[in-house]
Amino acid sequence: MEKDFNKFMTQLSETNATLDFYSDFNKIRNNVNEIALSLNSLNFLLGKENLREAVTMLWNRDKKAFDVLDILIATRRKDKKKFIDNDGKPYLISSLFTSIDGVMKFLEETGLSEVFMRKDVKDLVDYVFGVETGLDTNARKNRSGDITETLLHRILNNNGIAHRMEVYSSEFPKIKAVLGEDEKRFDFVIKTKKRIFLIELNFYSGGGSKLNEVARAYRELAPIVNAVNGYEFVWITDGEGWNSAKNKLAEAYNDIPRMYNFTTLPEFLEEVKQEME
Repeated sequence: MEKDFNKFMTQLSETNATLDFYSDFNKIRNNVNEIALSLNSLNFLLGKENLREAVTMLWNRDKKAFDVLDILIATRRKDKKKFIDNDGKPYLISSLFTSIDGVMKFLEETGLSEVFMRKDVKDLVDYVFGVETGLDTNARKNRSGDITETLLHRILNNNGIAHRMEVYSSEFPKIKAVLGEDEKRFDFVIKTKKRIFLIELNFYSGGGSKLNEVARAYRELAPIVNAVNGYEFVWITDGEGWNSAKNKLAEAYNDIPRMYNFTTLPEFLEEVKQEME
């Protein structure tokens, strides 16, 4: 089939996000469970008119419960967040959790004291589940690549195409010989009766200088792999971020025989299935 770069660009997807992309509830649940006992202890403070008295009672019984207070303002101790005190000096937020006075300062100056006394929050475990869900949005960028790999993995499975994921070039002596000391990890490998396809996969919803470098790198890699008898390089890429690097992508598209997006991918899959029969 004749290649048409302009058509290829019009087919780029706006997003690769499946519904499970937005929140990793298994991770959220585990994070909450790790501190649930402390949060249940802190529930004692909710609705107390004399908050200092209640803090003192809980401190004398279970001072470790206060170690998780920072999550109530959507920060984590491991992040070592700081605040500026009245003296203009920075202090770790966690340093406040070493005394009753420090705890009271934290509650009063963050506004949590009023939240507690008014009982705006009924249960801190449920509250922190919501906080963790919000914090998890920061991890979406890291999940984007995983979701694209999962998507292709599902597509291949649905088409009955056996494949391997994250395979190093060292497994293929002929490829290792042409790549030299530079070991390369291919995202997917498909072996048919005729050849072995070494596949790179990515998705870019946003632009940036990285895209130019990626296009250049695969443009250089493709002819090296394709020169080895029995091997072919495949690049599957998608995402409207490529609009910011259209020229470099065009160069790669013209030089890489097997380059697909998720719209044109079925063409490749049909060929693969025929070679597996």
